[in-house]
Amino acid sequence: QVQLVESGGGLVQAGDSLRLSCEMSGRTVSSNTLGWYRQAPGAERELIARISGRGSTVYAESVKGRFTISRDDAKNTILYLQMNSLEPEETEVYYCNVLRGWYSGAPKTGNWGQGTQVTVSS
Repeated sequence: QVQLVESGGGLVQAGDSLRLSCEMSGRTVSSNTLGWYRQAPGAERELIARISGRGSTVYAESVKGRFTISRDDAKNTILYLQMNSLEPEETEVYYCNVLRGWYSGAPKTGNWGQGTQVTVSS
């Protein structure tokens, strides 16, 4: 089972940037597709960015051009999300996970970390 620990969230103003991190440990995921999700209160969790084991990336339209997903597989895998030009509507809890595959937005298992809260003030 992969342990997921997200960090880097916080309170920022509209237009600011944040960099989220997700440490994945417990088993090797260096060849897996990984993703960042976010969830607002009362809403479903949404996949906003994914990255393959080879570094290919796909973004949701809402974040394209402003967010960048990256990964470091040197030891335990660390997944990053650089978020620029943040908007108040992006005040959500952000989660990372291992995806079932490149063409699937579903997580590989039902295991989730605690997430990291991002709050963007106007």
